[in-house]
Amino acid sequence: MIFADKLIDLRKKSGWSQEELAEKLNVSRQAVSKWEGAQSIPDMARIVQLSELFHVSTDYLLKDEMEQADGTEIVQDSSAEGPVRTIGMEEANAFLKVKEENSRRVAIAVMLCILSPVALILLGGAQSYGLLKWSENAAGGIGMVIMMLMIAPAVGLFVTSAQKISRYEYLEKEPVETLYGVTGMARERKERFQPVHSRYLIIGIMLCVASCIPLFLSLILGDESFMMVAGLAAILVLTAIGVMMIVRVSIVQGSYQMLLEEQEYTRENKANNKHSGYISAAYWCLVTAAYLAWSFIGNAWRDSWIIWPVAGVAFGAVMAIRNALKK
Repeated sequence: MIFADKLIDLRKKSGWSQEELAEKLNVSRQAVSKWEGAQSIPDMARIVQLSELFHVSTDYLLKDEMEQADGTEIVQDSSAEGPVRTIGMEEANAFLKVKEENSRRVAIAVMLCILSPVALILLGGAQSYGLLKWSENAAGGIGMVIMMLMIAPAVGLFVTSAQKISRYEYLEKEPVETLYGVTGMARERKERFQPVHSRYLIIGIMLCVASCIPLFLSLILGDESFMMVAGLAAILVLTAIGVMMIVRVSIVQGSYQMLLEEQEYTRENKANNKHSGYISAAYWCLVTAAYLAWSFIGNAWRDSWIIWPVAGVAFGAVMAIRNALKK
């Protein structure tokens, strides 16, 4: 095989990414990418460095023979715990397309979940303040029906998204290597998407922060006014829109990070996340149990939603403590 193929093979057997090899050679990642893509060959000084680094002769590096991998395959990494998947251009494009489609589904599903108690809150408030001539049970029952009608399609969207992305779970959990051209494509698309990501993220955060304004304005009209109930509902509406925008662009941005193994998807973080998954599953099961127990036993559907934002903030603290203890 040619020099480019040998360099790829030796790097993978050493368990290094292109960035790590570039750091050891004091060159840019683009230079390593060009060597592995057979676009250029390092000078003799770099050849000597490579031979010392991989403990092979310079003759071996410069002598041609063997075949080149193509498509998507699994390459055994001698220094890693398991096989390292190699992803080609076709697989990468298919993955990005699925993540783009799922970003819409998940964003809408999250918005529906946040909006689901709005009708229950408004109907309950209207009945309490005499704006509706319904009984308390009628107002609560209709509100619950509307809430279930919103949660049901949200669950369907979550399940559909999970099914479509299941074949690409290895990108989130396992170390991967990209064939020539994939990394450049992912970086280029990520750079083009960056302005959209920043704009939607800023607007989404601003809406979440501003969501409390209607409630503050309702306080001006008095604590016993229906406007306070409307202000609480407005918080959920504005938050739902803001979170939908944040989730939408975050999923797309995350797809690029998975391919490039950046941010939370570095190999070290992937190894840590394998153990964190058990903690996460147990934590959210307990939170869900607490939410249902409070809601059903205490008939506190109007107030029990507060468990979710509190649990979300607490989960970040739990994982931070877990990571600190591990270190």
